[in-house]
This record gives sequence, C-alpha cells and structure tokens, in this order.
Amino acid sequence: MTSIDLSADAARAALAPLRLDLADDEAVDRYATAIWCQLVEPGDSAAGRVVATHGPAEALVRLVAGAAFPGLSAREAVAAQKRWMPRLAPRGVTDAVRIAAARGVSLVVRGDPAWPAQLDDLQDHAPLCLWVRGDLSVLSRLQPSIALVGARAASGYGDLVARELAAELAGDGIPIVSGGAYGIDGAAHRAALGAGGTTVALLAGGAERAYPAGHTQLIDDIAATGLVVSEVPCGSAPTKWRFLQRNRLIAALTTATVVVEAGWRSGSLNTAGHAADLGRGLGAVPGPITSPGSAGTHRLIRDYGASCVTGADDVRELLGVATCTAARPGEGRTDDSTRVQDALSSRVGRHAAEVARRAGMAVDEVQPLLGMLQLAGVAHAGVDGWRSTAGRG
Repeated sequence: MTSIDLSADAARAALAPLRLDLADDEAVDRYATAIWCQLVEPGDSAAGRVVATHGPAEALVRLVAGAAFPGLSAREAVAAQKRWMPRLAPRGVTDAVRIAAARGVSLVVRGDPAWPAQLDDLQDHAPLCLWVRGDLSVLSRLQPSIALVGARAASGYGDLVARELAAELAGDGIPIVSGGAYGIDGAAHRAALGAGGTTVALLAGGAERAYPAGHTQLIDDIAATGLVVSEVPCGSAPTKWRFLQRNRLIAALTTATVVVEAGWRSGSLNTAGHAADLGRGLGAVPGPITSPGSAGTHRLIRDYGASCVTGADDVRELLGVATCTAARPGEGRTDDSTRVQDALSSRVGRHAAEVARRAGMAVDEVQPLLGMLQLAGVAHAGVDGWRSTAGRG
C-alpha cells in the first residue's frame, strides 16, 4: 500500500523552498493541499467534496487507507481512487515547490488572506489552490474586473476593439483578465500594460512558464506588475481539458466577461457559458455580419442574452461602474468632477481615499467635489462610503 508522511516535519521540509512561516497544522494542510493538486485534474468535483468535508490532510489519510468517503457514492469513490492513487507521489510536490521557489511563484490556499472568495462560487468545482506569480494583492482587487476574451486568430478589427476596450478600462483602474493566448487575449493584456493598468493572465499549464512560448516576454511583463495564475502545479503542461477548465476560473474571478471576437465554435464561448452559469455579467462585441470570426459573438447576443458591447461605457454598465452620462457640474467637458464620478460605483461603497486613488487626485481635492455631486443628485454618502446614483430609478 502506498504511504505518505503527513507529519509537520515532513510538511515543513517539502515546503521549505517557499520560506513560509506556518504553524504545524497550517504546514500540514498546505502540504496536503499541494499533494491533492497533484492528484486531481482541474474541476474534479469529487475531490472538491472530499476535501471540503474532511480537510486536505484527513482526506489524504482516508484515500491512502482505502476508507469510505461520506458524500460520494460507492461507485464514485471507486472511480475516484482509480484516477487519484496512481498520481500519489510526494516527489512531485517537492519538484513543483522547488520550481515555484526558483520562479517566484507562491502557493495560495483557501483561508489565506489573498484567496479570492469569488472562486468559491464554483462550489465543488472550485480550485483547491492557486499557484501565482506577481503581486499577490491583485487577487483581492478584482472586484470589479472584466474578462476580455476571444479568438486566437483575431482579425484586425477584433485586435483593435480589444486594445481600445482594455486600454480605456485599465486606464480607469479596472483590472483586465484574460488567458494569455495569441489574438484577443494578448491584445487585451498588452493594451492594459500600455495604459499603466493591472492585468491578470490565467494559464492552463504551470505559472512558471508562458504558453504559448511566443508570449514569454508578455507573461513576464504581466507578472512584473499584475499576476499570472494557474491552478495546476509548476511543471505541469497545458492540455485541452485544462484549457477548458481554466476558462471557468476566468469567468469566476471577474465581475463580467466580454467576448470580443469568436467563431461559431470558439473556446471563448465556453468562458461565456461559465460566466452565465455563475450569474456574472456577459457581453459580446458585434462584428460584420459577413465575418465568420464574429458568428460566435452574434450567437451570444441573439440566443443567450449577452449585452451588445460597442464601447467601454457598455462594459462599465455591465460592471455597475458609473459612466459620464449623468448631468454634473461642468457638463460638456472632462473636468475633475467627471474623474470623481467615474471613480464611483453604484454597487460598492468607496471611501474618499479610495475614490481619490481611482481618480488620480488628492483626497482634499476629491472631498468638496463629492459634496457637489451629492447636491447634484448623482452621488450618495452611506455608512460604507460614497456611491454613484447613476441607474437608480
């Protein structure tokens, strides 16, 4: 029978390259979670249920002992053990951790301050952990954020629209999330970086290396200011299944998904489906009716109720972020009050300091303008901060 050492000493030794300061039980749970990450493919709901019920360490003990798993049928349990046990090799975890440490990749587990709670909406299909390279604080700053996805073989039209949307939204402080691929993904990431904004790439393989290899510099640039994320251990290769499962993370991490350009059977429609299932906002950019590359986006608008996106203001509406359409002091020109209103949300309260940060202004400049916007009826002060009243009826 396969055995595994889940003592605190073994856990600390395996995780040592990451230089973590953990209590004994925390070290054991993190080590056990990393082992589970080796055992299962992304989206394995049986593993999600087992780990949620017993915790990662106790679930491993039960697996090795061949014990029953309450919550799984006998048939499910047998099938699960057959696919998990052949991968039970602690050496795989130590190799993944060694690669992670060498490439500056962190291991984030549920319960960590950086864990993005919106992923829990995936329930049994939620990732067991995340391997992330870059600024960990970005994980807690993705509400609101937008996923911009689309065809790898993008047309000039799709590339232009992706760049314009990403640049304007990222310049306004809205993080741009995509999959790091050629085409629409790459255009969105590059435009966000060019605008000085935040962008996140979700990879289907290990977070330590780019896929495709031609995007190595782009992925490194993303990691330098934003975040590169994967749910599979470092050293893992991307597969067709992992690409499809990666799409559910893109949809779950973000407030809304916009498909910029997609053919009738594009993988981007898979991301759109996850967004719809999760109750996230969904938008699609129309294209020429003669273009096969826009057949998928037209399908989303016609058959699945996706919002028609023709510019950044349409995306802001999906996100519940204020636009510049309401009457305000200085109507007809872009002035400081416009910047302040653009920094407000109708959905989330923001204190003056956060509004100032988003507007790129000083707090003492923002406070009187907030008062003026409240008098004009386009902003409201509540216990949780300031909100835009745009869209209230």
